[in-house]
Amino acid sequence: MLEGMMRRGLALVPVVVLVLAVAEIATFVAAVHAVGAGWALLALAAFSVTGLMLLRREGVRGWHAFRDAAQDGRPPGDQVSHSLVGLLGALLLAAPGFLSGLAGLLLLVPPVRVLTRHGVRRAAERRVSSAVAGDLFGPRRVRVHQEDPPAPQAPTGDIVEGEIVR
Repeated sequence: MLEGMMRRGLALVPVVVLVLAVAEIATFVAAVHAVGAGWALLALAAFSVTGLMLLRREGVRGWHAFRDAAQDGRPPGDQVSHSLVGLLGALLLAAPGFLSGLAGLLLLVPPVRVLTRHGVRRAAERRVSSAVAGDLFGPRRVRVHQEDPPAPQAPTGDIVEGEIVR
C-alpha cells in the first residue's frame, strides 16, 4: 500500500515541476513589468549569490554540529535535521526564481525553521525503525492517555487457578 502511494506521488513530480516552472516565469514577468528587467535580473542575481554563500555556511555549521554531537555521545538527529532545513533554505534561495527564493528565505527564518525541523524529525521517525530513530534523536517522548479501565466481564471458558510469580 505504501509503495503504491509512493508511486502515485512520484508520478506527480513532473506535473509539480511544470507548475512551479510556469509560476516562476509568471512571477519573473510580473517583476519585470513592475520594476524593469535590469532590477529584476539584479534581484535574482542577489538572491542566488546570497543563497550560495549561505549554502557554504550552513554546510560547515551543520558538519561541525554533527561532529560535536557525535564526539559528545549525543544523538545527532536534531543537528542533522536543523542543518537539512538550513541547507534546503539556502538551496532554494540559490535557485533562480522569486518564488523559490521566497520559500528559501522563509526556511531560514528561525520560527519557520524550528517548525520545519520538527516536521522533518516526525517524518524521519515515522519512516525508520524505532531503533534507528532512537540512535538519531534519542529516546522518544511518549504521551500516555489514561482512560477508565473497561468494566470487568464475566470469565468465559474454563477457569484455571494459579498464581503469578514475578
